[in-house]
Amino acid sequence: EPYRRQRQMCIRDSDNTVLLGVAERYKSKGNHIITTNIEHHAILHTCEYLEKHGCEVTYLPVDENGMVTAEQVKNAIRDNTVLVSVMFANNEVGTIMPIAEIGKVCKEKGVFFHTDAVQAVGHLPIDVKAQNIDMLSMSGHKFHGPKGIGALYIRKGINLPNLIEGGAQERNRRAGTENIPGIVGMAAALTEAVNNMEENTKKVAALRDRLIEKILKIPHSRLNGSRENRLPGNVSVCFEGVEGESMLLYLDMQGVCASSGSACTSGSLDPSHVLLAIGLPHEVAHGSLRLSLCEYNTEEEVDFIAEALPPIIERLRSMSPLWERLCRENSFFTHDKH
Repeated sequence: EPYRRQRQMCIRDSDNTVLLGVAERYKSKGNHIITTNIEHHAILHTCEYLEKHGCEVTYLPVDENGMVTAEQVKNAIRDNTVLVSVMFANNEVGTIMPIAEIGKVCKEKGVFFHTDAVQAVGHLPIDVKAQNIDMLSMSGHKFHGPKGIGALYIRKGINLPNLIEGGAQERNRRAGTENIPGIVGMAAALTEAVNNMEENTKKVAALRDRLIEKILKIPHSRLNGSRENRLPGNVSVCFEGVEGESMLLYLDMQGVCASSGSACTSGSLDPSHVLLAIGLPHEVAHGSLRLSLCEYNTEEEVDFIAEALPPIIERLRSMSPLWERLCRENSFFTHDKH
């Protein structure tokens, strides 16, 4: 739990610096911000705060795969729009956004573009110049760096106010003694991740596809997010008639680490806002499972998970009044989605 708080702090520091900073420094230009309804809570909660203090926020809806288009962004931009913030890839369903196209629209319209790239850095090719990214958030723990360290890229010429006062550290932008071991560790981890990205992506994507194929053989299972346009290590599925928390407990007893929805909200009993946004009913969203793979995982581990899941699902469904009702009424929301 302390480590989770540490890694969330660096994400929130970065996202808050962008949203609060742009809203304050460039308020003479406008007070309208555009984002999506599946962003990390570091973005959504900050936008809610800004709405209470005079800002207007447009939350773009996503399609059933969790995708937002550049056309949606273009149509939402107004004369008083000052910032667009769209995550590079979703942390729950793994869908990768059309960042270069969105960046191009923002540049043409003269609007700042920020992306929360926590899930993408070290796993996907990123070129801030070619993709017209003005500001980018990242976190070291997502590419095997130390927990509790992150970074914010700000394009030269963008002048944001300090989020925390009291020191001249980090070019006066963020007061507080730097975590030198963390910074060096993150830089080393990122260098290794980028140097091995092509090889790692090929291996991890193959493991991901192997696991998805096996899991979707379970009746009334559903893949969440885009099948093709997906983070290499993300597996997100839902099972009808199953309660996600119970599923996690059974998996944990077999040594499988997993989450239901977002790992950031694993202590919450509410269904994932991302799964609801892509159109899943509450009862289906409650039966979600998210598995994250990396280059250190093996085919044997993937096959172990695939073999462990069916009896767990069967057992939970045998005790579920919801499953009994679904079978009786033949009112299933999903069917096998391959």
